[in-house]
Amino acid sequence: MTIDALRRLGRAESSEVWDRFDAAFSFRPSIVDFPGIREPAPSVTWNLASVQTRPGGGERPAFVEVVEDALAACTPPGQCLFILDWQHTSYALRPDLPPTDMFLPHALEGRARPGWPRSPYPHGDYCIFLSEDFTFGSFGHPWEPSLCLFGEALLDAVSPRLEPLLPDVLRRNGKTVK
Repeated sequence: MTIDALRRLGRAESSEVWDRFDAAFSFRPSIVDFPGIREPAPSVTWNLASVQTRPGGGERPAFVEVVEDALAACTPPGQCLFILDWQHTSYALRPDLPPTDMFLPHALEGRARPGWPRSPYPHGDYCIFLSEDFTFGSFGHPWEPSLCLFGEALLDAVSPRLEPLLPDVLRRNGKTVK
């Protein structure tokens, strides 16, 4: 039996994961009320406004590679990351397996690593990456615009490389930074 590095979640499984996410994080979709989730502790939420205004907006922002590397590194072998893209197909990704050729790189608009169907960068909709047990992950909010990373291991893995790329922190542990 072949285990795919990436698989689409069926309707029932997708609903179950979204229901768990809603229950755990109190997801509140809105274009004006922020944050869109109850941000857990530990978490850090970065402002992405400066990233959106950089020249060549279609290019993959430098911070995306850092976040994707950390998400992959924190996912234990044999486990998956859930990738939720609001109002779109959801996935289960095994970062420990070679990339699947399910997606062509040009279809990704340069915003995700090979074999990953989405990027943590919120490109027009909420984009969420979650460990199977929801202990770490990311929440990209397209209208704030922001990226919340949570979980001690993920923050430890990402912070030293991410802070120079995204210097504007909005919140820590769900509390506004002044």
